[in-house]
Amino acid sequence: MASADLRDELTCSVCLNIYTEPVTLPCGHSFCRVCIENVLDTREVRGYSCPECRFILRKKPELKRNHRLCNIVKSFRFTKQTGIKIGIPCSYCIHSPVPAAKTCLHCEASLCEAHLKVHSQSAEHILTEPTTSLENRKCSVHKEILKYYCSDDATCVCVSCRLDGDHRGHQVQTLNEASEKKKEKLRNILQKLTSKREEAEKRVHNLQELKREVQKKAAGVTEEVTALIRGIKKQLEAVEKRVLSEISRHEMQVSLQVSDLIRQLEIKKKDLSRKMGHIEELCNMTDPLTVLQGRKSDRVDYCDTEEGDNEHRERDDKKVCAVGDLDLGLISVTLHSGLAGIVTGVKRQSQVPANILQGVNTSSNMLLDVNTASDMLLGINTVSDMLLDVNTAANNVTVSGDMKTVSLSEVIQSRPETPERFQSDHVLSARSFSSGRHYWELESSESGGWTLGMAYRSIDREGWQSQPGYNSKYWGLERSWLIDDYNVRYDSKGTFRLCHRLSSRRLGIFLDYEAGRLSFYELCDPIRHLHTFTATFTEPLHALFGVYENNTWLRI
Repeated sequence: MASADLRDELTCSVCLNIYTEPVTLPCGHSFCRVCIENVLDTREVRGYSCPECRFILRKKPELKRNHRLCNIVKSFRFTKQTGIKIGIPCSYCIHSPVPAAKTCLHCEASLCEAHLKVHSQSAEHILTEPTTSLENRKCSVHKEILKYYCSDDATCVCVSCRLDGDHRGHQVQTLNEASEKKKEKLRNILQKLTSKREEAEKRVHNLQELKREVQKKAAGVTEEVTALIRGIKKQLEAVEKRVLSEISRHEMQVSLQVSDLIRQLEIKKKDLSRKMGHIEELCNMTDPLTVLQGRKSDRVDYCDTEEGDNEHRERDDKKVCAVGDLDLGLISVTLHSGLAGIVTGVKRQSQVPANILQGVNTSSNMLLDVNTASDMLLGINTVSDMLLDVNTAANNVTVSGDMKTVSLSEVIQSRPETPERFQSDHVLSARSFSSGRHYWELESSESGGWTLGMAYRSIDREGWQSQPGYNSKYWGLERSWLIDDYNVRYDSKGTFRLCHRLSSRRLGIFLDYEAGRLSFYELCDPIRHLHTFTATFTEPLHALFGVYENNTWLRI
C-alpha cells in the first residue's frame, strides 16, 4: 500500500508515468523535463501557466533539475526492480522459489535450469516457454497436446483431430512450421511499420523545425510591426501638431481681422451716437430760429448720414467678406498630405509589413481609407473618380487611356465635331459639382503653358469667348507659356498676376460650392495658399484643363 502511495507521488501529471529527469516550476509542482517543455512550447502565444494548478507565469521559466526528487525516483526504481515477483516458479523448487525456464506439456510442470537438465528428453515430453495455462495447450475434445495447425480452419489441433476428427483431409502443418510462416509475415509487417514509424519521426522532426522557424519569424515580424506602429504614432502626432497649428493660425488671422472690423465699427458707432445726441438736442429745442440756424458742418454731417449709408454699408460688407472663414481647404490639404505621407512611408518600410498586407492595394485603398477618415471629420469629399470627358476634348489635345492626363498633341485628332467639343486647347472633366465641399490634386509638367480651374458646362466652345479670362463662366489659374509666371483668371476684369512663382508641380484644388469659394494651393512644404475665388455659383461646375505648348501636360 505504501509502495502504491509513493508511486502516486512520483507520477508526472502530464504523461502519468514515473518521473524522468524531474524539474520543478516556481509554484512547486514537478514534471518530467520533456513533458513540461512540450506544454510550455504550446502555450507561448496564450501565456505560460502550470498545467496542474494553472499558476500564471510572467515569462517562460528556467527549468532546473530537482536533484532530491531525482534521487527518490532512482531509489524507487531500484527497489521495484530488485523486488520483482517471480512470474512462473519452478514446480520442484519448493523451499526457495526459482523462475522456471521451460514448461513440460506432458508432465504439466515447470522446470528451472537445474531441473531441466535432468528432465526426460523423449519426444513425448514437449517443452515450451513457461506458462500456467496448460489447458490452452490441449485439445478441448480429445484432451491431447496441440501439435498441428490447420490452415483451412486457422486453428491448432491434436493428432486425433488430424487423423479422425473434423480436420481430417485439411491442409495441416506442424506448429513450428506454421509459427515460422506467421513470424515471416509478422516480420514483413514489422518492417513496413518500422518504415512508417521512421517516416512519421521524420515528419515530426520537419514539423518541429517548421514550428521553430515560424516562432522565429513571428518574433521578427512582431518586432518590426511594433517598430512600424511606433513610428506611425509619432508621425500621426506630428501631423496632428501641424494641422492644429494651421487651425490656430487661421483662427488667429481671422480673429485679428474681425477685431479690426469691430474696432472700426465701434468708432463709427460712437460717431453715430454723437450725431444722434446732437440731433436729439435740436429736436428738444423750442426756438425755431436756433433749430434752423444750426451749424453748416452739422448740416453736412446730416447729409452724409442720409446719402452715404448705402456706400458705407457696401464697403463694410466687402470688408466682412474679405475676412472670410477658416480656410478648410488648406486644413484639409495639410491633413491629407500628412496622412498620405504616412501611407507612403509604410509602403517603403521593410518587406515584413508588405507580406502582412499581401493582397491589399496599398497604393490606393489605404490612401482612400485615411482620406475617408479625414473627410468625415471635415465634411470634405476627396475626389478619387475625376476623369476627363473626351467628348469635350479639342482635336489638338491628347487624352490618356485612363482619362487622367491631357497634353498638347502633335497630330490633330480625328474626333467628330459636336457642339460639346472645344475648338482648341481645352477639355472638361466628366464629373460635375453642384453642392458640397470637394478636394482633388493635380500635377503639371515642369515647363510650358497651361490653365486649370472650374467652369460651367455652358461655357463657349469656340472663339475668344471660350478662352479663360474672357468670360464670366471660368475661374482658374494659368501658367504663362512665354515666361515662368502665374496669373489668376476670371473675366477680363479678374485677371492678375501672382506675386510669386511656384516651386512644386503638384497643386490642390478645394471647392465649397454653397459658400461660393474656390481655392488653389501649392503642395510644397509647408503647403502654400495661392488664391481663393469668391462667387455665387448658379450652375454645376466642371474642372477645365488647357495646354498650350508641346511637352506640356496636366494630370489628375
